[in-house]
Order: sequence, then structure tokens, then C-alpha cells
Amino acid sequence: MNTISKCCLISMIAFILAIQLTAQPTDSIKIKNLKIARSIIANSKQCALITLAENGQPQVRTMDPFEPEDDFTIWLGTNPKSRKVRQIKKNNKVALYYSDHDNGYVSVYGVAELVNDHVEKEKHWKQEWSAYYPNRTDSYLLIKVIPDRVEIISYKDGISGNPNTWEPEIVLFKKH
Repeated sequence: MNTISKCCLISMIAFILAIQLTAQPTDSIKIKNLKIARSIIANSKQCALITLAENGQPQVRTMDPFEPEDDFTIWLGTNPKSRKVRQIKKNNKVALYYSDHDNGYVSVYGVAELVNDHVEKEKHWKQEWSAYYPNRTDSYLLIKVIPDRVEIISYKDGISGNPNTWEPEIVLFKKH
């Protein structure tokens, strides 16, 4: 192999490694981005839960979620007779959308599980919900959203997405 071929091979390997390193954020960048996402979520107070109706039409409603857990699992409460419960039973892929007004937004994509466990229901309860759920045993159900990915835009933190495609910053989670 001549010197030019060796240089081309080394350059090609360096280029491929550079692409791989830039294509996947490091753990420290993921941690930083999730911290920013948590801040936007905390400032949002509410979120939109998006499910799919039986006819495939997206359905959006405002929800009062709990803060994300360490693994970014998000819990919500609902009426077990609601449309969203029927829709999740047929297709458990959901999205949550949090808006921080002029600063940016966070979208969480994942799968929803319906949880009717007494211990979890006690753990994930807000006293201000008492008027909506007079009988917590029968009229209250949990939705547990396990994330596949989180998308983040935060202008104040310099996360404004890809300038060409407008694709936001993405953090991927392990498949469940």
C-alpha cells in the first residue's frame, strides 16, 4: 500500500469516527439535555396528551402530569371511562407535549400503560383532584408513559434544532 493510499484510508477512518461521534450525543450531553427538558416541564405545569382515536385521528387533551421520574417515566391520572383509556387500550403509542411559551418545548414519545394498582394510585395522587375523583378506588386510573425519545427545543439554552431541517435535539431511551 503506497503512502497516498494509507493517508486516504486513515482520513476515511477518521471521517467515519467523527460522524459516529457527532451522530450520537455523549452521556454528558444527554444528561444536560434531560436536565433542560425537566426545567421546561417544570415551568409548563400542564401538558397535552396525544392519543390516536379508532379512526386514526390524533386526539389532544390537557393533562396535569407528575414530574418525570429518574428514568423519565411520566405518570398521569384519569377517569377509567374516558376516551383516552379506550384509545390507549387499542394503541398504546402516545405523545406528551410541554410548552414553555417563548422559551421552547419538550415532546415525549413513548408507550402508555394503564395502571390500577392501589399503591401506585396512592403514590400518584394530588389532593386537588378530590372533586374529580370522589371514589379513588373506582373512578381513578393511572396512565404511565414510558419514553422512547424526548425532543427538546430551548432557545435560552441554545438548543434550537437543526438549522436545515428544524429537527429538535433528541434523546433516545432504551426500548422496553
